[in-house]
Parts: sequence; C-alpha cells; structure tokens
Amino acid sequence: MSNPLVATVPAALISAPGSGQGKSLVTAALARLHRNAGRRVRVFKFGPDYLDPMVLEVASGAPVYQLQPWMTGEQECRWRLAEAAQEADLILVEGAMGLFDGTPSSADLAVLAGIPAIPVIDAWGMAQTFGAVALGLASYRDDLRVSEVIANQVASERHGALLKEGLPDSLSLFGCLPRDEALNLPERHLGLVQAGELDDLDARLDQAANMLLEAGLDRLPAAVTFRAEAPEPPPALLRGHRIGVARDAAFAFLYPANLDLLQAMGAELAFFSPLRDSTLPEVDALWLPGGYPELHGATLAGNAPMRDAVQAHHQAGKPILAECGGLMSCLTSLVDGDGVAHAGLALLPGTATLTKKLQGLGMQAWSWQGHTLRGHTFHHAAVETPLAATWQSQKQTGTGGEAIYRSGNLVASFFHGYFPSAPEMVAHIFTGTLTE
Repeated sequence: MSNPLVATVPAALISAPGSGQGKSLVTAALARLHRNAGRRVRVFKFGPDYLDPMVLEVASGAPVYQLQPWMTGEQECRWRLAEAAQEADLILVEGAMGLFDGTPSSADLAVLAGIPAIPVIDAWGMAQTFGAVALGLASYRDDLRVSEVIANQVASERHGALLKEGLPDSLSLFGCLPRDEALNLPERHLGLVQAGELDDLDARLDQAANMLLEAGLDRLPAAVTFRAEAPEPPPALLRGHRIGVARDAAFAFLYPANLDLLQAMGAELAFFSPLRDSTLPEVDALWLPGGYPELHGATLAGNAPMRDAVQAHHQAGKPILAECGGLMSCLTSLVDGDGVAHAGLALLPGTATLTKKLQGLGMQAWSWQGHTLRGHTFHHAAVETPLAATWQSQKQTGTGGEAIYRSGNLVASFFHGYFPSAPEMVAHIFTGTLTE
C-alpha cells in the first residue's frame, strides 16, 4: 500500500425518505449550481445505476463513479472519495431509494465515509408533519449525521414557513424548492431518459440551478476529512488485447470503473456504434453492454453489415461479453414494447421480449473458480431459448439469480458485472479462457 490520501472538503449525501422525492434532480442541480459558481464538483452515485450518473456527469462536468459497499467494496468507496477530495471543492453523493433502504443502504455508506446526509422530502400535502418525517430520518440511527433537510414541492412562502416551524430545534431547513416542472426530467421504463437524448439538458440544469440559487441553496455543506489507501494496481492480464466496446443510444450502460479497469489491465478500447457503423474495428474481443436495443430494434435489424461483422467475429471464436440489452440483441429476435419483432444478431437461439412487468431487480454475484464478480440485475424483458444456462448468478439475499449463457466464446446474461470486483475473472472472459 502507498501513503494514504488525506483531504478535507465539503461533502453531503443527498437522500430521501423514498424514491420519487426529487433527490436526483436536486443533486444534479446542486452540482450545476456550484460548478457555475466556479467550484470543482465531484458527484458519486450510491448503488448500481447507469442513468442518473449520465445526468450527474453533464451537471458536474466530471465522471460519476458508483459507490456501494457490497458491490464495489468498502475500501474502494473510501479510496474513490479520498481521491476525488484531492481536487474537488465539493463532493456530492446521490443516494438510492430511501435513506435506509437496502443492505447496505445509503445511510450505511454515509456512516462508512463520515458524510452527513441531507434528505430531500416531498412536502406536497404536508405542513407540520414534515417535521415528524424529518425527525424520524434524523433519529433513526445514532451513528448517522442529519442536521439539515431540503423541502421539495413547496407551494408558497407560507407553506415553507409552516414546514420550518414544524422542525425540531435539532434540525434546520437547508432550503425550500417550489413546485415547478423545471425540477423534473423525463423518464421511461428503466428510469431517467438517457442524458444524450435530451438536447436541452444543459438548459434544464442551468434553470434548475438558478431556482436553487434563488431559494438560497447555494451554501456549502459541512466539511469532511477523507482518508484512504490507494489500491494495488491490477495485473496486466489484457496487455496487447484490443476490445471493441459498443457505445451509442442503444448500448450505453457502462460503468467508468469497468472501462478504467480494462485499460489498467493493459487493454486498448475501441468504441463503435451498432446503430451507425457498418464495420467493426479491428479487435480481439467485443463488449455489448446494456442499454435500450428495444427502442432501436428496426435500426439494428436493418444494419445487415454490422450484423454480418459481429457474426463473423463470433464464428471466428473471438470472445464477446453481452450484458442485459447486449444479451437481448444476441438472440434470433427481439420483440419491442409494441409487440413488433425485430431480427437480432442470431448468435443465440431464442427471443427476447420486452415486458410491462419488472423481471429482475437487485444485487447479485457470479462465482467462478474462486473468483466472485459482483453486480446487479434490472430488466423489463424475458428470454425464451432452448439453451441451458452454463452458469447462474446468485442474489445477494435470497435464492435464484440470472441465467448466464455460453456459446463458443460468447458469454451473455441479464447480469451486469462490476469488473473491479474480480479483475482476473474479467480477463478470462475477454480472452476466451473462461472454462466451464
């Protein structure tokens, strides 16, 4: 281990009593507000999420990494925060779901890192009861610091005054946000619409930041001292390997930490678009990550040259990792939300069908020969295939998991892996040496 990284910087976990309270947009607006003020802002997202970080990255102007003590490991959580603190003027962490939801929860991360939590509470339809909700969040755990709250969906100055009056002396209002469409972003079945699909996202973020500024939410949170050891570099098991990574509106669910790890192990990354490109780059392996192939079924099906190139790659025995949307695109056909079937890459027999009901959600792990790749699953799709699963992931809690299929050197599953949790196993996937 090297000398520890130590730095002190204002920091806060932006959380809520539950989903739908407005914490995502508040976090993004706070990041943009302070960035517009000339501060260097680093934002992190608690838990597995691809969509919120896209917006947070645009808001802050810096990459957004995941922090989740079970998936990424406690030491990595401490290190990423301490590393960011070396250069940042402000660190924000967006929580997931409610403050105490999940194992571990957003609160667990806040305690681990010593960060105060600032809950965003939807005050619609509440007056003094707002204080009871805030007090409950603040007093539920003795080891968690909660001294300020943000009121969202506030109807008027009088409404805000009632909310403030209802707070106990131990709590104060960080600020009140009005009911305004500027504090909302469009959503679809997996969450927020991808940042790259919103042409006016910068304008929306600036407008939201100005609203926060007018509401007096431009104060910096309390300073936190971060301390951590830098991790040992991973083994250079991918030196000399060139990996093609699909990245466009259909395939965009990529953790920055996963890309960083591949490069740290010596891989060269070549990005390409299955939607727009007609040929593959010269690569040794392919990665088809998750995304929204079901929204682009006709375009993908109509790109015959790309389909031929991917099939030739597969037939040559070269490795492919296909995650979630990648799995869906690898089947013979893909049925979209309107019930329309589109031709897939036909690397695996069967059909992927978009469903209205959630089919998989939660933290999972895939164990192989002493290695454990941790990650998650989240999908509104079902697969029908005559193939038997070669492996199966396991839920963090409970039984069952996702089927992991293998055909030649293609590995495909709804399971999304967090690569730094098992570097050697990831190297075996991309070098085609993963034995059954």
